[in-house]
Amino acid sequence: MADPTTEPQEAAMAEHAGKAQTPTRPNSRKIREGLVSSVSMDKTAIVVSTDRVRHPRYNKTVQRTTRLYVHDESNQLAVGDRVKVQETRPLSKTKRWRLLEIVERAR
Repeated sequence: MADPTTEPQEAAMAEHAGKAQTPTRPNSRKIREGLVSSVSMDKTAIVVSTDRVRHPRYNKTVQRTTRLYVHDESNQLAVGDRVKVQETRPLSKTKRWRLLEIVERAR
C-alpha cells in the first residue's frame, strides 16, 4: 500500500517533467493575412494587411492598413497573392515577418 503523503509529490513531479518536454510560448507569435503589394526586393516582399477596428469615439468601423516586410526565401511570391505571415525575430532593419503559406495565387 502506497503512502498517501508521497502520492501528491509524485504527481507534481510527473506533471513538472511533462512541462519540461513540451515548452509552450507564453506569448504566441502573431499571424496576419494580407495581399502582396511589392516584390521588387530580393527575398523580401511587402504585404498589406488590413484590420477593421471600431473608432473609440464615433463607433464607426475604420479600416487600417499596415505594411509588413516579409521574408520570402525562394522569391516565390507575386504581386496580388493572398498570403499568411507569422511574426518572427528581426531579420533586418525593417523585416520582422516570415511567410507561412500562400492562401491564394494572383490571377
